[in-house]
Amino acid sequence: MEDVVKINQLTKVFNDKKAVDNVSFSIKSGEVVAILGPNGAGKTTTMLMMLGLLNPTNGEAKVFNEDAKQKSIRERIGVMLQEVSLMDRLKVKEIIGLFRSYYPNPLSMDQLIGLTGLSQEDLNKRTEKLSGGQKRRVGFALALAGNPDLLFFDEPTVGMDITARKVFWETVRKLANQGKTIIFSTHYLQEADDIADRIILFNKGSVVADGKPEDIKGKLTKQSVSFIALHDIPREMFIQLSHVSDVFKKDGRIFVMTDDTDSVLARLFELKLNVKDIRIEKGRLEEAFEQLTEKTREAM
Repeated sequence: MEDVVKINQLTKVFNDKKAVDNVSFSIKSGEVVAILGPNGAGKTTTMLMMLGLLNPTNGEAKVFNEDAKQKSIRERIGVMLQEVSLMDRLKVKEIIGLFRSYYPNPLSMDQLIGLTGLSQEDLNKRTEKLSGGQKRRVGFALALAGNPDLLFFDEPTVGMDITARKVFWETVRKLANQGKTIIFSTHYLQEADDIADRIILFNKGSVVADGKPEDIKGKLTKQSVSFIALHDIPREMFIQLSHVSDVFKKDGRIFVMTDDTDSVLARLFELKLNVKDIRIEKGRLEEAFEQLTEKTREAM
């Protein structure tokens, strides 16, 4: 697959402070990528440079093998920023029609309604009368209007209720299945875990992790090996292992907390203990997020 986005040694300095520090990565066609990080980590600044809306201090951002600032690539990109600004005194259907007119091969109004969940009532409302969640859906429709190959979503589900969020991500998955490349940021880490093929985690202007959600969780968070013991097993059998942080009982199971499940399993089989229903559980993405950003703070 070709690289749709290619970032090379990208740096952005504001008032002698590096907001983005020598970042490099590429994103291939059809990938769904979550860009995560705490506030001020550099993720939004990086997205703006990928969109050609902000000039880098050093390095380069290429989209479809062109400089991100080139106007020729704009019709292939759809964007939904965190703040959705709409022109007043226009009906929703009028503003969507206006946006559709900007593109050579736009999606039809019916297609946009089907993808975004806008109702006929919504379409006839004036933009200043919309609720926050309705504005988000209109922003989604405008991002999709040109039938883009590449989509950027910045905190797309802020202000949406649970049902609207579910519909939004179901639509994103449909778009991904059509081969579209999707890049999004979110503070809802479960969304990233559920939707993204890949996570790029920023902290203090640098990329501190880049990989599949399962790989990031597996390598960097506490995991557990749990089982049902058919006889008493002393805690000391496992707590003495160097990679074990805790051993406890819960709901009839013994849990061994570790960052090396293989060593725990090896010990379990070496002792030939009478156990059943062995389970390996990886940690949560939230834990990986906390560990990685904490490690970066400690290293500075």
